[in-house]
Amino acid sequence: MFFLTFNAKAMRLYNKVDRKILKEKLEQDHRPRTTLSFYQYAYILNPQLFRDHLYVLLDTLEVFGRIYVSGEGVNGQISVLEENYDALRASLDTIDFLKGVRLNLAIEDDGKSFYKLKIKLREKIVADGLDDGSFDVTDKGQHLTASEFNELSVADDSIVVDMRNHYESEVGHFEDALTPDVETFKEALPVVEEMLKDKKDKNIIMYCTGGIRCEKASAYFKHKGFKNVFQLEGGIIEYTRKAKEENLPNKFIGKNFVFDDRLGEKISDDVISKCHQCGAPSDDHTNCANDACHILFIQCDKCQSELSGCCSKKCQSFNELPEEQKLELRKTTEFNGTKFGKGRYKAHRKDEKLES
Repeated sequence: MFFLTFNAKAMRLYNKVDRKILKEKLEQDHRPRTTLSFYQYAYILNPQLFRDHLYVLLDTLEVFGRIYVSGEGVNGQISVLEENYDALRASLDTIDFLKGVRLNLAIEDDGKSFYKLKIKLREKIVADGLDDGSFDVTDKGQHLTASEFNELSVADDSIVVDMRNHYESEVGHFEDALTPDVETFKEALPVVEEMLKDKKDKNIIMYCTGGIRCEKASAYFKHKGFKNVFQLEGGIIEYTRKAKEENLPNKFIGKNFVFDDRLGEKISDDVISKCHQCGAPSDDHTNCANDACHILFIQCDKCQSELSGCCSKKCQSFNELPEEQKLELRKTTEFNGTKFGKGRYKAHRKDEKLES
């Protein structure tokens, strides 16, 4: 349980500077930064008070990133100046439930992952749709180290399950893993349960990006009667680091999708996905340059150049209009971003008449 007495009056607890200005400032700042993530489940009595306290701590250290705070804990993806890394660790250690928390360092990092600090209150730190009171959320699956994962994952009675979304697993996943075609973690839970309904005696080995989704999912599946539930310690990020440190075979193929401006970090040189527009090999996610659409999709360099970073000619043409005309058309125009789900978008670009 977290208690805190804190006076936030007269302190700046939000960054309201225009994002274009902040991005330009970041590009001009050549001080090296480190991208990392962390999470911790804990009972926080006053999430708003904790949120404000955390903002002051991190803003003082010029930390950028996105952090979610709720009554059940904290979940953050941030970047910090390398010179302030030790100070960040020391600041987190002043909070009882974050003392010694694992910091998952990014695998492929240019320090440009975030350009401002955002800390938001949420009902849950990961949207799972579960009634936590209906099962023991502390009865989690057994954690596996990288070497233990490699050994157990190849056993005949083991099933490796990707607990991430389709648009994440599309560009990279572990060898022979089940990759459910879902858009959200909330959607994944019942889908995976149905996929494994007759395999409750198997070794169910779950993984995600940094481990947080599996903390809740493993407890849920144990509650549902699965007898041998395991989760990869620290997720893909920690696994990759340990595999390199311990000279282990890395069984992850492709790119690890990340939820920041990088949108991915290379684990292997394999490109297992295709451009959503022309079908050429590509694993580069982007958001449609038309902000009224902003759909997340995979786009190769050729299509990016021809369509100006847009998902369709319709969005490209719209983006070239005067701002006043765009504002008016947005009220009545439907774009791909409002028509297709994230990660399932397929433009099937066949000719130069692509409109939607």
